[in-house]
Amino acid sequence: MKQDWKPGNMIYPLPAAMISCGSSEEDYNIFTASWVGTICTNPPMCYVSIRPERHSYEIIKRTMEFVINLTTEELAHATDWCGVRSGREYNKFEEMKLTPERSSVVSAPCIAESPLNIECKVKEILSLGSHDMFIADVVNVRADEAYIDTETGKFHLEQTKLIAYSHGEYYKLGENIGHFGWSVKKK
Repeated sequence: MKQDWKPGNMIYPLPAAMISCGSSEEDYNIFTASWVGTICTNPPMCYVSIRPERHSYEIIKRTMEFVINLTTEELAHATDWCGVRSGREYNKFEEMKLTPERSSVVSAPCIAESPLNIECKVKEILSLGSHDMFIADVVNVRADEAYIDTETGKFHLEQTKLIAYSHGEYYKLGENIGHFGWSVKKK
């Protein structure tokens, strides 16, 4: 038997990403977002939904750029802290001892400690209610060479120990139970 609940967003788990923004060291900021995801493969596009009262909202609206930094077990504390503290009051890079690294295409910094940085240029902002959706073109991806197989060029994201967010909690990702197409593969 199931219970009916009021409508709400119960699509879990979600990525626990740190979004970095700012065009100069003085306005660099990080915030944590789980309302982030893929929109399109070709052209590569993604989004992040942000409440207008968040400190980073105005920074991204002004610069029209941001970086999605994937998070790991090692970054879990910083991921949570950057989600509950305001960049108006703290320099999050300094407080969490994170390294702002120059991006290749956008002016917003990458977080050096993240295994994968997705550089984005905002294409459109949709006002939707409590959050505005920043729809962006992915203009570059930076991958940590420590996870790239030098012989095949494959990036082993599964080795980075990514974390996910689910209904107020952070989780380690579990073991691999299959790959795309495994259910129909001929034996």
